[in-house]
Amino acid sequence: MHDDTLTISFADAFPPKKLPAQLPAEMPAEMPAEAQDEAHAGVPFAALSAAAATTVLLEACGGSGGSDSPGGTSVATQQAAVQSLSADYAAARFLQHAQFSSSQADIDAVKAKGRAVWLDEQIAAAPGQKGWDWLAERGYAVIDANQFYQMDYQANFMAWQQILSQPDGVRRRCALALSEFFVVSISGVSNLQWAQFAVANYWDLLTENAFGNFRSLLEQVTLSVAMGEFLNTLGNQKEDATTGRLPDENYAREVMQLFTIGLVQLNLDGTPKLGEDGAPVETYSQSEVSNLARVFTGFQADESDGMTTSAVAPTYRLKQVGYTRRPMVLNASRHSTLEARFLGVTVPAGTDGKTALKIALDALFNHPNVGPFFGRQMIQRLVCSDPSPAYVARVAAAFNNNGKGVRGDLGAVFRAVLLDDEANSTAGLTSTTFGKLREPMVRLAQWTRTFKANSLKGTWKLGKFDFSAVDALAQSPLQSPSVFNFFRPGYIPPGTVMAASRSTVPEFQLVNESTTASWVNFLQNIVRSGIWVRAPELITSPDAATPTDGYDIVPDYSAELALVGNPDALVARLNLLLCAGQLSSATVSMIVAALGSDKTTTTSTDNSKRSYVAKAIMFVMCCAEYLVQK
Repeated sequence: MHDDTLTISFADAFPPKKLPAQLPAEMPAEMPAEAQDEAHAGVPFAALSAAAATTVLLEACGGSGGSDSPGGTSVATQQAAVQSLSADYAAARFLQHAQFSSSQADIDAVKAKGRAVWLDEQIAAAPGQKGWDWLAERGYAVIDANQFYQMDYQANFMAWQQILSQPDGVRRRCALALSEFFVVSISGVSNLQWAQFAVANYWDLLTENAFGNFRSLLEQVTLSVAMGEFLNTLGNQKEDATTGRLPDENYAREVMQLFTIGLVQLNLDGTPKLGEDGAPVETYSQSEVSNLARVFTGFQADESDGMTTSAVAPTYRLKQVGYTRRPMVLNASRHSTLEARFLGVTVPAGTDGKTALKIALDALFNHPNVGPFFGRQMIQRLVCSDPSPAYVARVAAAFNNNGKGVRGDLGAVFRAVLLDDEANSTAGLTSTTFGKLREPMVRLAQWTRTFKANSLKGTWKLGKFDFSAVDALAQSPLQSPSVFNFFRPGYIPPGTVMAASRSTVPEFQLVNESTTASWVNFLQNIVRSGIWVRAPELITSPDAATPTDGYDIVPDYSAELALVGNPDALVARLNLLLCAGQLSSATVSMIVAALGSDKTTTTSTDNSKRSYVAKAIMFVMCCAEYLVQK
């Protein structure tokens, strides 16, 4: 235990209770229409009033305001403050859908430019540093006594560095959503030489193509070494009548079931098409899986830059790291040339491998299911767990045609997801069914980015957050336990109100008594001083000559420390930056009261002030109104 361990009387402010079985029903009423911002149609009035009162109070203490109200601040000033805060909340809400955080600078930019213009600028911006390049800069591509070529855990550092620190937040947020659709997990590629670089390249193709075209992304996913290893197309061979060998069907099945069309035929709005018997109509048969599998044979790693020898005994031949960055290549002698029939198309017997692949991917891409199947899951990842059919239909229509006759434009899809009225309407704030549970890794990313946390050593060695019931995050990027992601898009918790209404809430598949407690414990371990690196063996690298333990990922609380002793202002700031104003007035009052009993002031020690700020953040980030994002 460290000498600055934080102790928080959490139970005093929040009596123990489980996460709600449904989204909160007690959201306050909307603010009066005359106080609404023209561009942003309102937020809960009760949530506004406490923070707005704080704003007005601070203005009054500065000597401004007239005499039209008992506090010396004019009614017009109060209304202007409420209106300004309403616009701030609306901008922050949009930002927390579109990226990981909502800084005041970003809030101001969205207000000044409007959501659509701001988003277009983010989509047009060039990608930040690639994960592959970041690993290489750390010296991990060197073949020496460190044996980095077999240290797959470095992919963990890469993934968190990309999520937590790269400046292009919208692109990274959308890439993370894509990584939960086109799933590759670090643990599933660990047998590769340079597995960390294969995973990094896979992440890079998701970020680079996040706003490109779905068809291009699908092909790059298919031919990536990481996916080839993960779902068995790497080294997959044609049938052999002598031995009875058949092509591996793993990728053929998952590319249909998970990556493109799903199990049942869909209407544009994502609802299933029903047959004459009233049952959903399946999209494909087992025979079609077997036929499609023939297409994905003959692919192998591109080792065109040769091999080398390991630097330490026992010596063995190694692939040069560059192979992880190149798509797989076709070995025609191992490719099946049998006829393949699936999804209404035919690959004629004798067709070469490249042509067969094009026919197959074109058929998948042009299937009418892709728009609603993919679109609904992107809505779930970014905005809400159970979107209306109409919302899904609008996003699917954008996939089918970006307005210029182009199908599969991912930039158009993410615009449709994030700019839709259902995503931004005030109606969602008072709905008992709209919203989503924030994923644990998204919560960590929000904390890191909101408080400008940085890796002091530049290593981002967070390691792997496991599934411990004590203090684990229970989720990490690119570390899904299976190809089915951390949770299923159609998950409905049994025995709940959501089950009665058949409402999907994917992230709730991670929620139980253990993970609820472990989130509180995990956050308490990091919130005061940052993330402690405890494993010296993970620091022995070119960037640390002497292994040491210590805090590495450290937050900047300078703005919050300036508000120590002023719980109203501090909670108002956290409510905006972390919750987009979605804390109810009752919750705000509860947190303010809990902080108000703390005698820490601006004259207290730095340690005491940091503990004060940490308490406030803990109270906010552990309450249901934060965890359920509207």
